[in-house]
Amino acid sequence: MSAGEDLFSRPEEPPRFADGKDEGALRTIGEVAKALGIRPHVLRYWEEQFPMLKPLKRSGGRRYYRPEDVTLVETIDRLVHREGYTLKGAKQALQGGAARAAGKPAPAPVAAAAPVQAAPAPAGNAFAYRARLIALRTTLVQALHDS
Repeated sequence: MSAGEDLFSRPEEPPRFADGKDEGALRTIGEVAKALGIRPHVLRYWEEQFPMLKPLKRSGGRRYYRPEDVTLVETIDRLVHREGYTLKGAKQALQGGAARAAGKPAPAPVAAAAPVQAAPAPAGNAFAYRARLIALRTTLVQALHDS
């Protein structure tokens, strides 16, 4: 990210939702998940990890995302999945963006470690790829628990 680039700025893009609703309408977790390609359980987890992500909750706990919530989810997704931030680093970056808007210095973000090179699986063998990914995930989970 360049020095002058705003953390929340997005390049011009087509509308995210093709559901016929007004751009400012509230969206359910399912609508947001489908439009952004993020599973609903991940969105619920991010609500726990990012205190600034607070969609409206109606009776029965049904979540409704405002346009600013959707923008925040997109920013979290970009930081974590495309820019390589850890959840802690993304949270610091987002809090730093709010601090900069208030004129306070931002904490340094914590970036994720360099990706581990996986041994290639045989071409066309989705099962082998999946097994390798599960093994890598298990290794990462164990490393987190050990630290």
